[in-house]
Amino acid sequence: MKRFELPPLPYSYDALEPVISRKIMELHHDKHHAAYVKGANVALEKLEKARKGEMEINVREVLRDLSFNLNGHILHSIFWNNMRPPQENNRPGGEIEDLIVKNFGSFEAFQQEFSKAATSVEGVGWTILAKDEENNLYVVQIEKHNLMHIAGLKPILVIDVWEHAYYLDYLNKRAEYVNNWWQVVNWDDVEKRL
Repeated sequence: MKRFELPPLPYSYDALEPVISRKIMELHHDKHHAAYVKGANVALEKLEKARKGEMEINVREVLRDLSFNLNGHILHSIFWNNMRPPQENNRPGGEIEDLIVKNFGSFEAFQQEFSKAATSVEGVGWTILAKDEENNLYVVQIEKHNLMHIAGLKPILVIDVWEHAYYLDYLNKRAEYVNNWWQVVNWDDVEKRL
């Protein structure tokens, strides 16, 4: 089976400052994301050995570990590319802007709904702008990487609202982090994901 690797960041650790600090980026990418990659690979190794009859596993437990860690890896890989150095008046253009307006009425209405979803995820998780095969857009909350996922939707914009994504800079002020995060959204990457 394929093994997963930690992708490099598409920019330097300090590229998102002052919105997200170098220290958070180092810890978030090099420790947290790396742990999900390792966890996904460990789960795959256990599945391989079980399939060959080399070990017995608790299938439910291993599949849960694979889901949790692989989703963590996939979502973080999107998250890094969904961001770029801060931009003033950072707004989408092109097809993604047209789809946002079509689906939400205006960019401001979308931004408000997405921000409310991001600040209200229970515990730890993600808020995602996802699309279906017909380019209908949905704002989705995912808890712990793998709970509340809607099958068949493709994530195109994600924000990590686990505390490790912001706590060193914002403490318990998740709403301030979410509000500032809009400055670093890479709308070109979001458009490519359509």
